[in-house]
Amino acid sequence: MTSATNPIFGITALGQSIWMDNLSRDLIESGDLKRMISADGIRGITSNPAIFEKAIAGNAIYDGDIEAGIRAGKSVLEIYESLTFADIRQACDIFLPLYQESQGSDGFVSIEVPPTIAKDTDSTIGEARRYAAEINRPNVMIKIPGTQEGLPAVEQVIREGINVNVTLLFSLQSYIETFWAYIRGLEGRREDGNDISQVASVASFFLSRIDTKIDQQLENKIAASDDPQHQSVLAQLKGKVAIANAKLAYQAYKEILQTDRWQSLAQDGAKVQRLLWASTSTKDPSYSDVMYVDELVGPDTVNTLPPDTIAACEDHCAVESRVESNLEAAHEVIDQLKSPPVEIDLDRVMAELLEEGIDKFVQPFESLLNSLEQKAQSLVTT
Repeated sequence: MTSATNPIFGITALGQSIWMDNLSRDLIESGDLKRMISADGIRGITSNPAIFEKAIAGNAIYDGDIEAGIRAGKSVLEIYESLTFADIRQACDIFLPLYQESQGSDGFVSIEVPPTIAKDTDSTIGEARRYAAEINRPNVMIKIPGTQEGLPAVEQVIREGINVNVTLLFSLQSYIETFWAYIRGLEGRREDGNDISQVASVASFFLSRIDTKIDQQLENKIAASDDPQHQSVLAQLKGKVAIANAKLAYQAYKEILQTDRWQSLAQDGAKVQRLLWASTSTKDPSYSDVMYVDELVGPDTVNTLPPDTIAACEDHCAVESRVESNLEAAHEVIDQLKSPPVEIDLDRVMAELLEEGIDKFVQPFESLLNSLEQKAQSLVTT
């Protein structure tokens, strides 16, 4: 497949960057990551504790470094960080030419602060500073959860010139608050007399988890109803909410860009905080496996795809800018949630998803540390 026939290059031409949601040492050392940048059009990469758990646990490629760490008296957490920081640095170096070529718009590698501190502002600020300093690459992006405690940390580290990927965003209001945290951080940085043109941020808006959770509630209501008309209304909403919510977020993004505060920052060279579509692998097999790609292509956005979705997109993505299409229908979907017979509290769903999202990062993080401890013990006793 050539760049002329690969849909991912077509998506890039429409203003959306495709980042990969996967990272491992195998990918780096085999040369596959470098190849994917040139051949597949991948323009960035994201990681999280779940990704690192899959990469490290049961993979012999890390054994030498693990054994060296345990013999040097490092704690399991220190070993984990030495492994992940090394992978992130190497990935950053591979993406550096793209980062430079894009003038700091793409070529980023994201790493998340420990998920166990998602509700601790001061600890999040401290870890973001430490991660940025120890990794020491201009194209590293520190992931901070978009909790109420996380947003003040976002503002502070942006003020200090650290690139931030604000993650675990579900609700429209949380996204709006995230963009304003970015703006305040840039304003503070400018007040301090520092350059704001080299700071970058994305706001990671999660998708498939929303549909999974709401579809289950819709299924329960369908099963509980004996009214065919009500059942039809409920069924028609399945698989529609996440994309509708994302399209409304993009409209909110455009509105903020028109404000005087943003325009002032833009005149001084500030980069927009791009919306990033996350959790984009389709969970329901009856849905298109590229529905969260096809429906949300648009200017100044990012879509993070796991490898399977990248392959599917290369095979059959329909390249067209659709993030602003069918906006009236998107509003209707969100409005219908409030009305009988649906009556689903979207704010409550989003709050639950945020809590569940933190747990989904904490659990693999703790599991990885346990696996590392067991592996370390086996390596030093053999």
